[in-house]
Amino acid sequence: MYAFARTADDFADEGDDPAPERLRKLDEWQRKLDDSYQGRADHPVFVAIAETASRTGIPKSLFSDLLAAFRMDVTEARYRSSAELLQYCAFSANPVGRIVLQIFDGVSSRSCALSDSICTGLQLANFAQDVSVDWRKGRLYLPLEDLRRFGYTEEDIERGTVDGRFREIMKVQVDRARGFLLAGSPLVGEAPRAIRFELALTVRGGLAILKRVERTGFDVLHRRPVIPVLEKGRIVVMAIVHRNAWTSQPPR
Repeated sequence: MYAFARTADDFADEGDDPAPERLRKLDEWQRKLDDSYQGRADHPVFVAIAETASRTGIPKSLFSDLLAAFRMDVTEARYRSSAELLQYCAFSANPVGRIVLQIFDGVSSRSCALSDSICTGLQLANFAQDVSVDWRKGRLYLPLEDLRRFGYTEEDIERGTVDGRFREIMKVQVDRARGFLLAGSPLVGEAPRAIRFELALTVRGGLAILKRVERTGFDVLHRRPVIPVLEKGRIVVMAIVHRNAWTSQPPR
């Protein structure tokens, strides 16, 4: 699964290939995926996917959704609304959680909904953390409707303007991401035991990223917020302690 997604992500993001060539490579990856589910895998990644899918029942649509997100990385650099951004997350993040649940035999309507919430929340947290990184790549994952709401512009971003308007925009992003992470956090105590630690680590890590964004005064244009080493250690310890006993409101 990782090799499939990592390679496709490289097609979309790495190198100097023009957009049509990137899309061609992604289309070829889709054809190989289609063939693997038809018993015609001819590439090591897809031989592995075919075997795993036959044992776990992972639907091809989840892999196809990831490819749809990578195509969006090539063709879309702005999102007009939070609804559009959440739709992107539904393709780019949520399939990963569902694939993991499928591998560990933890799929139910409730577990999938909770997983989607965690994955979307983590994706939004990463967007909040990486505003400056994405901007240098020509991308903006702050919904344009949020910029308009507070009278802020892309020119302000280019100038590195961090004022009350920008802080309000970032507070909206942080609150939105935190809401998704907390809403999905009951999955930590309900998922198969084999993945509870990783889920606890994911939720706590996402919440810690959001806290760091807040502690910078929401200034993510001049420095990328990172989690200090000691705090990472604390997150690991707390994830171990609470992996089997988690509430919908874990400590922030």
